[in-house]
Amino acid sequence: MSAHCPRCTSTQLMPRQLGRHVGATTGVVSGGTTGAMGALSGAKAGAVVGAVAGPVGVSIGTLAGALFGALVGGTAGGVAGARLGEELDTKVLDNIECRACGHTFRLPLAEYPSYPSL
Repeated sequence: MSAHCPRCTSTQLMPRQLGRHVGATTGVVSGGTTGAMGALSGAKAGAVVGAVAGPVGVSIGTLAGALFGALVGGTAGGVAGARLGEELDTKVLDNIECRACGHTFRLPLAEYPSYPSL
């Protein structure tokens, strides 16, 4: 059974994926911030150990640790946020838009088409 618009019965439908986009963006920002803060606190301890290499070693080690922590945290947060947003799209939000009439609606889970990721 092909999905169709309840207003005009067109089959020209496209996913909106609003929840997925918002969830991923929020996850990247919060995960990156958390990762950077954790890395900065760990970098303080690393700076003490890196003091053996001199001031340049301490600076580079601190910066690299903070950047790596932000990247790892942002990636993990983005993936988690996108998955949560995808669930919201499927079960809560009007996530399908009809290209013919512009109507937005949510399909029952049994009729939900599988769209490729955008």
